[in-house]
Amino acid sequence: MGEVAGEVLQVLGYTRMKVKCSDGKERLCRIPGRVRWRMRVHEGDFVLVEPWEIEKDTKGDVIWRYVPNDVEWLKARRYVK
Repeated sequence: MGEVAGEVLQVLGYTRMKVKCSDGKERLCRIPGRVRWRMRVHEGDFVLVEPWEIEKDTKGDVIWRYVPNDVEWLKARRYVK
């Protein structure tokens, strides 16, 4: 399975958050160390999630945060609601 777009529902602390993904699943996600220092994520932000191989339906890594122009593009093409 590849990456999916999603909206941050709740920031749970430090690097963990609940994300509603475009495939209809809600995942507990984290920001991995390789991107942690350059990414700040808040509730309502749209992110790119890479589901884990083992618990792909419930957990994932946030690998990108979309800027407002990108979010408009995603909404126009119906990747996110």
